[in-house]
Amino acid sequence: MAGETLADTRTGKNGRHALVGLLRQSVFGRLAGYDDVNDAERLRHDPAMRWIVGGNAAHGSAASPSQMGRFETRWLTVGKNLLALADLSGR
Repeated sequence: MAGETLADTRTGKNGRHALVGLLRQSVFGRLAGYDDVNDAERLRHDPAMRWIVGGNAAHGSAASPSQMGRFETRWLTVGKNLLALADLSGR
């Protein structure tokens, strides 16, 4: 459901991973006990995380710490995305 509601405001070549894949990496990283995006370097090579992120990550690598940082501070915090995520529990 999140993939259908997130607004992708990225331009150019910034779309290596879908926003829903980045959201999965963020959520599953936290569920696995990793506190912040600094652990993304280790997790991006983990086969299970690559599968969770999906898309190109399944055959390459998941998002880097810098990609995750941009996701969590720029793209996820766009007003439309915050409202969409807040509404997910009601759907």
